[in-house]
Amino acid sequence: MRKLLIALLFSALACSASRPRIRAITVFIDVDGGHYAAQIADAQKFLAEAKEAFNAAGFEGASGRITTQPFPAWSQGLSREEAVAFARKLREAASEGHNGLNIGPAMIRDDDDPANAALLADIMSAVSVNANLIIAGEDGIHWRALKQAARLMKTLAERSPRGDANFGFAAIAMMKPYGPYYPGSYHLGKGRAFAVAMEGANVVGDVFAKDHDPGAAEHDLSEAFSQYTREAEAIATGLARKTGWNYEGIDATPAPSAQNSIAAAIESFTGAPFGSPGTMTAAGIITRAVQSAPVKRTGYSGLMIPVMEDKLLAQRWAEGTYNLDSILAYSAVCAGGVDTVPLAGDTSVEQIERILSDLAWLAWKWNKPLGARLMIAPAKHPGDKTGFSGGAIINTAVQPLPGTAR
Repeated sequence: MRKLLIALLFSALACSASRPRIRAITVFIDVDGGHYAAQIADAQKFLAEAKEAFNAAGFEGASGRITTQPFPAWSQGLSREEAVAFARKLREAASEGHNGLNIGPAMIRDDDDPANAALLADIMSAVSVNANLIIAGEDGIHWRALKQAARLMKTLAERSPRGDANFGFAAIAMMKPYGPYYPGSYHLGKGRAFAVAMEGANVVGDVFAKDHDPGAAEHDLSEAFSQYTREAEAIATGLARKTGWNYEGIDATPAPSAQNSIAAAIESFTGAPFGSPGTMTAAGIITRAVQSAPVKRTGYSGLMIPVMEDKLLAQRWAEGTYNLDSILAYSAVCAGGVDTVPLAGDTSVEQIERILSDLAWLAWKWNKPLGARLMIAPAKHPGDKTGFSGGAIINTAVQPLPGTAR
């Protein structure tokens, strides 16, 4: 009887804990001009089945995302106008199933044709897609590609209304294929594969609210992530067996949501505003806990600090409790990079290059996946509030770059 009561108690505690949501199920497919509609329809069918399976198991909120092979593969031989038109067709086909679309990297290696970065600027100025460019890999830092990424960010800020198109672009470093989080997601032509992005800021919040000792917090957070990722992986491997799609892993990076702030979770651990001493410790604990999960991992698998996707992060940014250098420092022990960081409209290409080079060095030195999504705010200066219009963006103050006079 005693054993039964203990089992019931643990069962009740497990049920009372708030389960993480699934941010996205991302599929990786190959497309071509003659069969893209059927190829995307096949992906839509799988995504519908996958969402139903995860929702039925209590992992709610799963959205669908589609990542094609790198767009230079399917745009080869097309004129600029034809490439933009084909991207629009892909976007329309994906939208029929209410799924996102990522067309992959403009440059994978440093000796790739830089004209593809200019083509991506044309595509993203006209069509709402996600894409990226690889600025560091196992072969080192891609200096030519890095310069193209900086120019592309500046161009998108100038061409798109309020600079919104930069929300869908990332310069990525040391990122391997099959990451499910946008916009750094890509693959190299394997096709018919999928990965899962888990949204677990609430899990971090639950643990940090009760555990303020670093050792206890890491232990309990590791246990929680292990439990939930194992449950999610069981669903994913079942889907793979049933459908024939290849399962590539889970990224349990605890991304925030409108209801669950990663900044609030960290503040409950430190007892001080985000950016205060102890913030790096919290970042390290979260990342080690995510990476301790005994599942197939992919993507970042660490901690994101998306400045403009978390209400409290946006507030603390405006208050100046942390800055660009802070985020780079935290990235030494996590895996986020500089995400949705607002910059003044007159930020130069050279200044963007220096930000990207700092990130690329950090990623390459420690062999960790990092990304840069820089939100350049046209006509805005330090002290101004940004005016981006994307649904997920929380506008905040533009801050001067570290090292510049206020």
